[in-house]
Amino acid sequence: MEYRIAAGQFQVPADLEEFPLHPTESKERFYQWVIGRLKGLLRLQKVQVTCYGAEHIPAESGAIIAMNHTGYYDFMFGEVAPHIRGKRLLRFMAKREVFDVPVLGNIMNSMWHIPVDRSAGGSSVDAAVERIYRGQLVGIFPEATISRSFELANFKNGAARIAQQADAPLIPMVTWGSQRFWTKGREKELGRNGYPVIIRLGEPVDTTGTSDEVIARLKAAMQVLLDDVRAEYNERFGPFEPGMDWMPASMGGTAPTLEEADDINRRVKAEKIEKKKAKEARKINRRADRALKKDVT
Repeated sequence: MEYRIAAGQFQVPADLEEFPLHPTESKERFYQWVIGRLKGLLRLQKVQVTCYGAEHIPAESGAIIAMNHTGYYDFMFGEVAPHIRGKRLLRFMAKREVFDVPVLGNIMNSMWHIPVDRSAGGSSVDAAVERIYRGQLVGIFPEATISRSFELANFKNGAARIAQQADAPLIPMVTWGSQRFWTKGREKELGRNGYPVIIRLGEPVDTTGTSDEVIARLKAAMQVLLDDVRAEYNERFGPFEPGMDWMPASMGGTAPTLEEADDINRRVKAEKIEKKKAKEARKINRRADRALKKDVT
């Protein structure tokens, strides 16, 4: 296949049309400035990104883009296709705790990302639907967390509920190669390594039926895309030696299987809960000590 460079940096099929700039999103100064800095980071690391399917993103109207999640760089790579599509912007759904972090929270709000309160998921769905009504693109990771196996893990049905309530396109997208930079369970590789990344978007998924039926179709569509990009990645940039820790077990790598990853996640979650309980207990003990000292004096 022949390629050309789009958005000044990314490989796309040579026959992909040139897209006009989005009338408002292309002029959002702060978010576009952030995109420029992220592109600079990818250039610094000599990352070669190939993107297919940007034409599936609406030119101006809202949609929800569902992405697989294998690494922390996925947020950057999720911006590539919308950027190619006329400098459109993606508003990510992210856990509320991120928005509570000083400075970072202000940045997230400035870019109109959407906080997700896991104890009140319905409000997050309503917020996403409202954004889509306003013509924005909403990005979601149906797996809700990084997949340590680098396979598609269990999907939540939020993406389906949002697409159905907003009557909006539900666009599947997969990224492969992101896990080589920074992910759970392996060392970071953030130098000038030149690792390639492939991104592929598919046609919108049929959103008729129950939310569970829609999610099943979404996952099936994303699995087809994932199989395609993995095969292309190995053909263009391999062969890769067996036993690589960024490769899934099904492809000869040493990443945990889906079942092993679930066990790790349960153990990590339990440890976090115990640490939180211990922290709360220490706070209570400190308060009790201070109260006792006041009584003594």
